[in-house]
Amino acid sequence: MRTQVVIVGAGPAGLLLSHLLGLDGIDSVLVERQTAEYVQARIRAGILEAGTVELLRDAGLGARLDVEGMEHRGIHLQWPEHRHHVDFADLIGRSVTVYGQTEVTKDLMAAREKAGRPAYYSADGVTLHDVTGKPSVTFVDSDGKARRIDADVVVGCDGFHGPSRASIPDPQVWERTYPFAWLGVLADVAPSTDELIYAWHPDGFAMHSMRSPRVSRFYLQVAPDEDIAAWSDDRIWAALSERLGVPGWTLETGPITEKSVLPMRSFVATPMRHGNLYLAGDAAHIVPPTGAKGLNLAVADVALLARALTAAVRGDDRLVDAYSETALRRVWRCTHFSWWMTSMLHRHGDDFDARLQLAQLQRTVTSEAAAKELAENYAGLPL
Repeated sequence: MRTQVVIVGAGPAGLLLSHLLGLDGIDSVLVERQTAEYVQARIRAGILEAGTVELLRDAGLGARLDVEGMEHRGIHLQWPEHRHHVDFADLIGRSVTVYGQTEVTKDLMAAREKAGRPAYYSADGVTLHDVTGKPSVTFVDSDGKARRIDADVVVGCDGFHGPSRASIPDPQVWERTYPFAWLGVLADVAPSTDELIYAWHPDGFAMHSMRSPRVSRFYLQVAPDEDIAAWSDDRIWAALSERLGVPGWTLETGPITEKSVLPMRSFVATPMRHGNLYLAGDAAHIVPPTGAKGLNLAVADVALLARALTAAVRGDDRLVDAYSETALRRVWRCTHFSWWMTSMLHRHGDDFDARLQLAQLQRTVTSEAAAKELAENYAGLPL
């Protein structure tokens, strides 16, 4: 088989890139090692930046998003006895939308099937060849048949553990592992808040989010090696009530349907291009989830890359030549913002560090300039 672009990885980044290229008449084939059912069921980020929402709408992917997405004007920042609303819409004229990655993936899969774009799921032994010359990708398909796809370009949207980044010789890597993790909880209970709550507490960070008007998502700061079996439902609700509690507010509880411990780390690998191989999303960078940047950063990568590859097909290589440098400017900005949010809200260090965190929180909610800085980064830089 031959195509113009082979995309390794059929998560939301790979699916969106294939969709955007298709709108410009560029053929692509998706290759994914997991089953389609596994990809669609993955629970990930739930906050879409304003630019991500606009891009999805412009690409014809906004029908269900506009009905089921929950627009939020801002977030709540909290510490004991205090809860303050940071209104992004008032500050910068942009909002965010709660619409889970699972839902985005469903919309993208439906669009792929409607357009008839080819995809191979359950691909085994995916290997990249001659990425600095005439690239190809080989694998064994779900029927056990060996396949080879020749292409002009290979794009790695295959995450941290995929083969794409490993095909770049001697990448430069920056990494930080944080000394805490999140205990993530999904519960069948209506949200007790209108918008997300980010709470600093002496016992550790807590967050109240939501997936729908009937399903809530919660996070608790725990140790990286936390034994999830030690957290009964009663213990989880008690900790959430303590860390999220403020006078006059009650946390509603309900059946807990999912628990998991999520490690916290930052990772950036450069370059994001090697010959005719390009990296996008988690294949090149990972951020802690505190700033809600992971999915949005992947969307920004593929939006930039789709424009660059389209221009290159038409004879203009300037955007593809600048892709890595251009993408990394945004990557490092979002990495810094994610680090800043994480460092401000998670209990670590001694009491001196705690006082610094509280001073930063107070500054953020009392200074218009500081609040705007948070709003601009959280709601998203322009694509």
